[in-house]
Order: sequence, then structure tokens, then C-alpha cells
Amino acid sequence: MFLKKGGRSPSVQKRVINFVRMFEQYLKDNRNTLLDDASPEDLEAFVEEVEKDKKSAKTHLWAIRYYYQYTANEGLAALTGALREQRITRKPFLLKDFRGVNTEQAEKLAAVGIRNVNQMLKKGKTEKDRQTLSQRSGIPQEGILELVKLSDLARIPGVKSIRARLYYDAGVDTVEKLAEWDPEELRRMLIEFVEKTGFEGIAPLPAEALFTVKTAKRLPKVVEY
Repeated sequence: MFLKKGGRSPSVQKRVINFVRMFEQYLKDNRNTLLDDASPEDLEAFVEEVEKDKKSAKTHLWAIRYYYQYTANEGLAALTGALREQRITRKPFLLKDFRGVNTEQAEKLAAVGIRNVNQMLKKGKTEKDRQTLSQRSGIPQEGILELVKLSDLARIPGVKSIRARLYYDAGVDTVEKLAEWDPEELRRMLIEFVEKTGFEGIAPLPAEALFTVKTAKRLPKVVEY
């Protein structure tokens, strides 16, 4: 009924239910738990099992997300969405779309061929690179560094416009710094930061914070600070 009310066709309803049942059976057979009691680790283990034969779990995640939206489990719904996003090839995020970006600086970078996060990381990975880019674009080095850091954070699925700005403004402005945090302590700090500063956005939910920190630990270092 939930899927039907959402306008999903009978064939889509059937596919979603079949994938959810597959996840449910995996949890029962391998993790000794139920759908409503599953943890982020259970979900990640299922994804790993699906992908051990070099298949993608993005369709499984697409279906499972519907279930957790239906049960109002915001944490696992967000995590399934982030894991799926990680498996979809999309156009690189544009610098101008970061929350609070200096639009004049974004335009100056675009004029020298740097419009997205991939280009920003490639051209600003070292201090020398950032000095050169500052001279080419006429943007102060601190402005270049801010956009490099935002682009670095954006390597994490789900950390884009608002999320990247939240981490940056709260002082967790690199992937390496994120990797050092305990997820729950990070979340508590961000809740306090949002309340104290009036930041227009919310702190990550527990499953999102856990996923973000775990992903940060896995990512290779690409920027020299």
C-alpha cells in the first residue's frame, strides 16, 4: 500500500518486495536478526555479499531504502541512499553549488576552466598548486584552500552543498579530520554547533554519521595541507 500510494507500478512493487525479502532472508540466515533490528553493519555486510561476484548492489539498495522509508527508519533510509549514491556515476559536483560559496570566486575559477570538485582537487592538491592557481585566477589563496577543502569533503557520498559546509564551518574541514572522530561524538558536536550558531541545516543522524566517518577512514589522501 505504501508503494502504491507513492505511485509505484505493480511491477515496481513486486521488484521492491522481492529485493526486501532477499535482504530479510540474508539477515535471518547470516546475521541472526530481523529487518527492523538491522544495523548499519548488517546492511554493509549484505552489500558486500551481493558484490562479492563483482555485481553492483545499487538495485538492492534502491529497494531496501523504500522499506526503511516506509518504517520511518531515517538512519537506515539515509544510509541505503548514500551507499546507492556511491555506486552511481554522476556528473562531478559544481563548485558554485556549495552552500555559502563566493560566487565571484566560482566565476573566476570557471573562467580558467575549473568548474567542479574533480577539477578543483586536480589543480589544487598541493600548496604550490594552490599558489599557482591563486595567481592565475586572482583569487586569494585562502579562497582557493576553502574550495579545495569543500571539494575534498565532497568525495564522501552524501556530503555535498549543505553537509560539506556544515563540516567545514564546524572545523572538521578535511577528510582526515573526519576520520579521527567517533561518530556519536561528531554528531553531538554538530548538534551543539547548529544550535549555537543557527546554522540552517540539521546534524547528521546516527547512521549517517557512522557511514561518513567509516567512509572517511577508507578514502585515500589526495590533498596536501
